[in-house]
Amino acid sequence: MRIATPRLLLRDTRAEDIPALIALWTDAEVTRYMGGPRRPAHLREAFEQTLAQGPDRYDLYPVIEVASGTVVGHCGLLDKEIEGALEIELVYVLARPCWGRGYATEIARAIAQDAFTRQGLRRLVALIEPGNVASERVAAKVGMELEREVLRPGGHLMRLYALNA
Repeated sequence: MRIATPRLLLRDTRAEDIPALIALWTDAEVTRYMGGPRRPAHLREAFEQTLAQGPDRYDLYPVIEVASGTVVGHCGLLDKEIEGALEIELVYVLARPCWGRGYATEIARAIAQDAFTRQGLRRLVALIEPGNVASERVAAKVGMELEREVLRPGGHLMRLYALNA
């Protein structure tokens, strides 16, 4: 996988990305609306498995800031069952030092364009927890519209944003 924008590069995971990805997913503020921080050992195992086996058809990839060469996010598409239907979710997770720079919108737009043109998808969704105003703004800037609220496993209420090709 490779998607480039003027400031960002989304590419396959490399061994040297793992520490930055672990730091991202263990940051309590970054994961506040995504179920909270993950366990480092579990993350390392999952990232190493991706390195060994390759990514799934829909997966998250490191986002590299072109100017610095550093990992600044973990973004991509994931397949999700939502109320009995299979949907493809656009996921954007960025490191706190990069918030407010427009990176999430930039990479999300590029991923959506790739999904619709190269991959031939017709619809993308974003599941956003109520209160996550920043993610809702990104979804809107990408062209997604609030479709409805959905109940996730465990009774967790989420907002479903959708974008059709």
